Amino acid sequence: MSKKYAIGVDYGTQSGRAVLVDLSNGREVADHVTPYPHGVIDEKLPGSGKPLEHDWALQHPDDYLEVLRRSIPAVLKESGVSKDDVIGLGIDFTACTMLPVDKEGVPLCFKPEWKDNPHSWVKLWKHHAAQDEADRLNAIAAERGEKFLPRYGGKISSEWMIAKIWQILNEAPNVYEATDRFTEATDWVVSQLTGNFVRNSCTAGYKSIWHKRDGYPSREFFKALDPRLENLIDTKLRGDIKPLGTKAGEITPAMAELTGLAAGTAVAVGNVDAHAAVPAVGVVDEGKLVMAMGTSICHMLLGKKEVAVEGMCGVVEDGIIPGYMGYEAGQSAVGDIFEWFVEEAVPAYVKEAADKEGVSVHEWLTERAAAYKPGQSGLVALDWWNGNRSVLVDTNLTGVMVGYTLLTKPEEVYRALLEATAYGTRTIIDAFHSHGVEVNEVYACGGLPQKNRLLMQIYADVTNREIKIADSKQTPAVGAAMFGAVAAGSAKGGYDSIVDAAKAMARVREETFKPIPENVAVYERLYQEYRKLHDYFGRGENDVMKRLKALKDEVSASAH
Repeated sequence: MSKKYAIGVDYGTQSGRAVLVDLSNGREVADHVTPYPHGVIDEKLPGSGKPLEHDWALQHPDDYLEVLRRSIPAVLKESGVSKDDVIGLGIDFTACTMLPVDKEGVPLCFKPEWKDNPHSWVKLWKHHAAQDEADRLNAIAAERGEKFLPRYGGKISSEWMIAKIWQILNEAPNVYEATDRFTEATDWVVSQLTGNFVRNSCTAGYKSIWHKRDGYPSREFFKALDPRLENLIDTKLRGDIKPLGTKAGEITPAMAELTGLAAGTAVAVGNVDAHAAVPAVGVVDEGKLVMAMGTSICHMLLGKKEVAVEGMCGVVEDGIIPGYMGYEAGQSAVGDIFEWFVEEAVPAYVKEAADKEGVSVHEWLTERAAAYKPGQSGLVALDWWNGNRSVLVDTNLTGVMVGYTLLTKPEEVYRALLEATAYGTRTIIDAFHSHGVEVNEVYACGGLPQKNRLLMQIYADVTNREIKIADSKQTPAVGAAMFGAVAAGSAKGGYDSIVDAAKAMARVREETFKPIPENVAVYERLYQEYRKLHDYFGRGENDVMKRLKALKDEVSASAH
């Protein structure tokens, strides 16, 4: 009998990648990355060049199809695997990344009459321009005592579906009217592959305030937000909601031609990138925190009971692994902060020295930062360069660094930024732990753990927990492939449950990062300083960040 394979397609912020995975052991046979031709659209619209306002982040839906056109044929070619031995396909995506489509499922931005209206485009997860709507939504939900609110740590984010839809309704009611459905990008791509439109329970639960037992919030709630939203759920958010691992459909003949896969190949319902990574590191039971570490961090944890935890992004039944409550929290910027520092704030001599040594600026800074002991730089920073996702859920917070002197070196600042993101993760772990959702083991996957050993040691020391690292370059894609194998089922050579798939396919490295006791002691003291700054700037005692942001917006508006 020939070997069987599945493909996982992982859609990130800058690019999409396809990975062809051996179903017998989880080995990645081939992978291919397609950078998005239009990247992140955050300054002006393609074509018309129309400028975008602050906090906007859009994408071009054809970039997602480009990944299917380029990366799937590439992994088939590179591996030499026959399309008939690829039994399943799964995709995962950033979220909430949403778009308006017409009755045929065509994105409005593809249509000449809408392409110059920014609201017709994909709103990427890090589109933060719906903060006003999120604030109003949270105030009205709290006033009404809506029982969904505690499930999301007390606040619904501006990054999520309802705030983004409401922003469209407020700023471009004609786009709202022309929309047949608002869809997560992951569900849209699955609908393109299969010709079937279904919503997945993961994004519906975490990003659209849907609950397995209670459904969506009531019509009365939506009416209280805005009378025009009263029927939103039955109209523009309609669609069957299917649990993870369900088969959404099969690859259509047209998509078979585009991708090189066999028509009829099983396609799993869509998933969120970070959530797909959990089974790929073998986590299918409670007490284990999985960090998907890249431009931002998503923290995932399984539990048996539904508990309200401050600032969590959500708790969703079957949201990560069927049979468990899936908890999610996160940090809005991690790798993005390090990249900002390297791109925007490093002196020329550092770039020159790195070039001379033939290493990247990140590597140059990391090597020098590693020579410092915890506390030696005298610096402590808050990690809010892109707002705070958990536990404060406030995109209007900004970055802080305390302790600069005339002798401060770039590598010390870099190390302080690495440490700041670790303190942010520790805050999240403490919040879960103090509410009775245990965190006994920590796993890490994504780009950062592969590249930066210093960062992982700092995380082990700050959290005082051993950290296990995924043995995969493309963990979410491997997880997506596992769900593709479950969609195909054991009769076709796949698996009947994600737990069975994880047993056979999940892989972590032998080497782990263990806390160093003397570092743990110093970081405990530094973390207490971080928490004082965190609460002072983040909990309303000093709203200077918000006042500065409001002033910036006011002056920028008058400059236009």
